[in-house]
Amino acid sequence: MSDELELISEEKEAKADSESTATAVQPQRPTGPVDSEKTKIFREKFDFFGPVTLLYAIFYAICMYRNPSGVTFPFFVAGSLFYFYCSLTKLGSTCKKGTRFYAVIMMLLAISTFLTDDERIIIFNKMGIFLLVVSLLLNSFFDTEKWGLGKYVSSIFQSVFMCVGMIFRPFEDLFRFTKNKPEKMDKRVVAVGLGLVISLPLVLLVTALLSSADVFFRQITDKMVSWIDFTNVFSVSFMIIAMFFAVYCLTAYLCTGQINEEVKDNRKGEPLIAVTFTAMLTLIYMLFSGIQFFGLFLRQLTLPEGYSYAQYAREGFFQLLAVGFLNLVLVLVCLTFFRENKALKVILTLMSLCTLVMNASSAMRMIMYIEVYFLTFLRILVLWALLVLTLIFIGVIINIYKEDFKLFRYSMAVVSLLYVVLAFSRPDYLIAKYDVSRIASVTTAEQPGQFKDFKFLSELNADAAPVLIPFLKAEGYQVTGKEIYPYDYKRRDRDGFGYYWLDSMRHKTEDLGIRTFNLSRWYVKKMIK
Repeated sequence: MSDELELISEEKEAKADSESTATAVQPQRPTGPVDSEKTKIFREKFDFFGPVTLLYAIFYAICMYRNPSGVTFPFFVAGSLFYFYCSLTKLGSTCKKGTRFYAVIMMLLAISTFLTDDERIIIFNKMGIFLLVVSLLLNSFFDTEKWGLGKYVSSIFQSVFMCVGMIFRPFEDLFRFTKNKPEKMDKRVVAVGLGLVISLPLVLLVTALLSSADVFFRQITDKMVSWIDFTNVFSVSFMIIAMFFAVYCLTAYLCTGQINEEVKDNRKGEPLIAVTFTAMLTLIYMLFSGIQFFGLFLRQLTLPEGYSYAQYAREGFFQLLAVGFLNLVLVLVCLTFFRENKALKVILTLMSLCTLVMNASSAMRMIMYIEVYFLTFLRILVLWALLVLTLIFIGVIINIYKEDFKLFRYSMAVVSLLYVVLAFSRPDYLIAKYDVSRIASVTTAEQPGQFKDFKFLSELNADAAPVLIPFLKAEGYQVTGKEIYPYDYKRRDRDGFGYYWLDSMRHKTEDLGIRTFNLSRWYVKKMIK
């Protein structure tokens, strides 16, 4: 009995030893999130990404500080493309299909910014460049071949907002790098850097206290720092820090690969629902389109008494533009969320064709309205939007019958190329050219009340100078030399609007230097001096 008990105890001990040995040999599972391959490379090569990103941020401040549209802007965009190319190469990524298109459009928008004085175009250019940069990075880090508009928009928002959570990543990566690769770090350099960081606030505090304690010391320190503009120092420092963290954190987030590349097929809705509401709308659109053909295009319908075609044209173009964008959303929703159906395809085709008719009606109304009530930036923008919408709907019609048609890429190319045309057209030059010709060809008696208010000309930017300066000379203005303007001039009068415009141009060109050189402002400065 005792032998059996000993045998049992020995078996238990052997089993316990084997379990403990297996536990010791079994590798421990990671408790935290596993880094992606690109994140590992990004962390390991901090000695490249950290300093290079800081240099890029300094380059940004040099180019852009108080210089929103100078000659340095194209250099900044070119430098940005070079920086991202070097970063992607270090991460093991290659240029994918479409990258060159993004780069070319970005450079064209940057050059357009340097050539124009139009603040609206400058703002649109910078917004476009920002979206193109994020799209370029998404295209480089992920497989975006099957992405649509919704996926791109959601991914852009996800990248921009989620990268805020990476705010401490530069410090974490620096700590890991110094810990894991101490042989690459000169401890004396680190010590000096930490000493400088610690000493700076102490030096400022002690200097301020001693300056308030002794008048002679204060005079000396005032002379030493009189050439320093602390407002500029703070602003430039803020720009450098903000750009460094923005770019570093965005790259760090994209390296994590947390954006889902998969595009799900959401076409699960009952097509009868879509057929019902689109059919009702399409019947209304067909009736409206028929009226446009006979009433506006062919002019076979009689207008109400006392109602001119100028008044008729004045109504409706903004409403028709809104309906066009609404129809685009409806068609895209039907193609995205409802199952394929032949009847639905026919109805969506008719809806799209009716939208093209409404776009033509809106454009014709706007042109008729411009012929009577001048040209403005908003009216140019409406015509441009109608052209863009028309070309996109042509792509939509193709996509209805050809599912593999890359509608988003087509639409992005259309918007990008047409916007480049708009940006280089210098809208205020076109406005001045058309409106001045109208003023010269139509008298106030022929068009009562139409040419009494010249305020719209006084608000044009420097792009209008090639037209406005000859016009002002013909009107008797002295545009060259130092002009003393009368105090009682009025911007709305024919004899006063030019003083306001010339004065604003002189203020705009006062600080035109090498870094802030802008071709449009340089031209007007040359003409008025």
